[in-house]
Amino acid sequence: MPSQAYSGPLFDLLSYARRGPGRRDHLSPGEIQQVARTVRRTPEVMVKVLPKSAKTLARVRRHLDYIGRRGELDLETDDGERLRSTRVGKDLVEDWDLDLDDYRRKSDLTATRGREPPRLVHKLLFSMPAGTPPEKVLMAVKNFAREEFALKHRYVMALHTDEPHPHVHIVLKAISEQGQRLHIRKATLREWRSEFARHLRALGVAANATPRYLRGETDLRKPDGIYRASLRGESTHMRERAEVVAQELAKGKLKIEPGKARLVGTRNEVRRAWLAVGDILIRERQPELAAHVRRYADQMAPPLTEKEWMATRLVESARDARAREGPTH
Repeated sequence: MPSQAYSGPLFDLLSYARRGPGRRDHLSPGEIQQVARTVRRTPEVMVKVLPKSAKTLARVRRHLDYIGRRGELDLETDDGERLRSTRVGKDLVEDWDLDLDDYRRKSDLTATRGREPPRLVHKLLFSMPAGTPPEKVLMAVKNFAREEFALKHRYVMALHTDEPHPHVHIVLKAISEQGQRLHIRKATLREWRSEFARHLRALGVAANATPRYLRGETDLRKPDGIYRASLRGESTHMRERAEVVAQELAKGKLKIEPGKARLVGTRNEVRRAWLAVGDILIRERQPELAAHVRRYADQMAPPLTEKEWMATRLVESARDARAREGPTH
């Protein structure tokens, strides 16, 4: 359960842009703190549910082996036990009675044919930007998991530091010890991000949890498979989209996508909300923070659709290639 320090969901910025009776004209101390963290660009936490390999016993075993690097890393369980073994996946599947969960699930599916099988586990990822002390990321995740899941859901976690950003994998049993299935919704993830950031701050780590659109960032993220394939240059989807954009650029006209107007409308609303917050801060005699808020609103980059983002990257790549080649005579 969230602690008493947790004051509700995320800062409701857009409520300050409303006109009429619903408009807000006051900031709580907690909201002022979140405004300050956001406009001063405090590092943002990431909490993610990995979508695949959670619906069969074999895949769950493989993922457990993966996060333990097949016996090279310690895994820590919900009761504080440390595990390091090449057969940790097999052992945990047996210890958690996942075979029984799988049997009951298959029995239920027999009665309701055609339905997607539910997850046996949830695969969670908690991450912070490069430079964050890994041991504090791990401790914050431990404290979060203890408050959120202790005596309810079995879980195991592992810290990974093989990439610049330290991150912790949690494998969480989907069925609780009381027989209740955990459903993770968008609101759940928003609350988990806020709580993870709170635990980091309690350890002296600057951390924030604000939605991307309130930070003026266009959400161009793709499903994991498409995204990872694009990084390797193997995504057919991304390659085809890039070819279309390149052709339109060569003709001198990039066709505007239907979602552009919605992006612009959302950005205008967000900017108006930030300016309204700045006005409130002036009335509350916080001129320095109000100035930060106004600069933050003024410096938001224009929103980009996926095609516009690709076009920008293609133009930048071409310019960099010409610069490497040097002047032509």
